[in-house]
Amino acid sequence: MKKVGILTSGGDCQSLNATMRGVGKALYHLMEDVEIIGFHKGYYGLMYEDYHVMSEKEFSGILIEGGTILGTSRQPFKKMREPDENGMDKVEAMKRTYKKLGLDCLVVLGGNGSQKTANLLREEGLHVIGLPKTIDNDLWGTDMTFGFQSAVNIATNAIDCIHTTAASHGRVFIVEVMGHKVGWLTLHAGIAGGADIILIPEIPYDIEKVAEALKKREQAGKQFSIIAVAEGAISKEDAMLTKKERKKKKEKQEKYPSIAYEIGAKIQDLTGQEVRVTVPGHMQRGGSPCPYDRVLSTRLGAMAAKLILKEEYGYLVGVKNNETVKIPLEEVAGKLKMVSPDASIIKEAKLIGINFGE
Repeated sequence: MKKVGILTSGGDCQSLNATMRGVGKALYHLMEDVEIIGFHKGYYGLMYEDYHVMSEKEFSGILIEGGTILGTSRQPFKKMREPDENGMDKVEAMKRTYKKLGLDCLVVLGGNGSQKTANLLREEGLHVIGLPKTIDNDLWGTDMTFGFQSAVNIATNAIDCIHTTAASHGRVFIVEVMGHKVGWLTLHAGIAGGADIILIPEIPYDIEKVAEALKKREQAGKQFSIIAVAEGAISKEDAMLTKKERKKKKEKQEKYPSIAYEIGAKIQDLTGQEVRVTVPGHMQRGGSPCPYDRVLSTRLGAMAAKLILKEEYGYLVGVKNNETVKIPLEEVAGKLKMVSPDASIIKEAKLIGINFGE
């Protein structure tokens, strides 16, 4: 019998269930004798032996269901080597559970931090396969991650909805999109939603340039403006500071709930224009997966099952040029796929007049 463990780790997204379904259905189709063990709340379940044997029936009817039927939690990679509150060695505990259950492989659905832990377990001798989950689309080695397109759809819809009220009142509206370190989600939603200004972490903004762009629009008779801002957007001044200095500065500026409110206040001071802020927040992770993600998740899950059948472990399953591929986990772990300021998508956005605060 082939025994396969599966867990969903880190932030949730719309396509976790769809991807698990792809893995489960393909395994049952390819193998006569297989047992799938689902760990509850991500790596927590693997550490503390919180799991159940999944029936074939559990993988039916979940293609369009958002969230994760196994539950998830954040277990920071940087704390994996630290004992828990009872002094337990987390890594040894995970290895112990894996061996106690006689697993042949562990399938990890997660983003950057989760895949770093997956690679750590690989280095410790466990058979692991990673599947790329993140609404940020920032995992190195794959063109696309599941959850990204669904989040783009929701963020775009938020911008679409803002257009009518912005036009009615002649205001500047800022829509804050998720993305602490990487701006793919804000970039795609901003372009798709017709944003006039897009601010992302990879291109530090000059607030004076942002204000200047808004004034030009006003002078040109434009009645309103839409700004898509990544939650990790950073000014040119702050980009020159060290992480420690930025953290210290942030602690002193408690009056702004988030970067969008800070930018909004400064724009209002510099331009005199009326500014409103909208933060869709965790809505971007919620709801059913879009058709694109359902297809992507099914393909990635099926490919993971194929690797398990062939006993090819230690890989992240990804997509390159619309073909599923396997990428060694050690090549993926710790690397982020950033938006290059020189990327063609940035250049093309600029060609239609989108401003990036430069």
